[in-house]
Amino acid sequence: MAITATGTTTTRALSGDMTIEEFRQWIRRFDVNGDGRISRNELRHAIRSIGVRFSGWRSNRWIRQADANGDGFIDVEGEIDNLLDYAKSNLGINIVAY
Repeated sequence: MAITATGTTTTRALSGDMTIEEFRQWIRRFDVNGDGRISRNELRHAIRSIGVRFSGWRSNRWIRQADANGDGFIDVEGEIDNLLDYAKSNLGINIVAY
């Protein structure tokens, strides 16, 4: 797994692959209020947790790219795959199907 949790800190390993399901599980951990949606701040916290500089502007852009229904959030059940595609091309995380 490319992103692992250690205590309360999440770090990104320098090598290895992450499966699609591992990515989904990882991003779901940042739904801190448990509403089933990832907000701009939750997304920013998730990306920053792996050591990537991630501004509010970038988190807004990512939300717009992944938000299929236009409500300003990434729905954990329906829109994570949109976020996954965007993360693969913009974060350099190697996400694999197996």
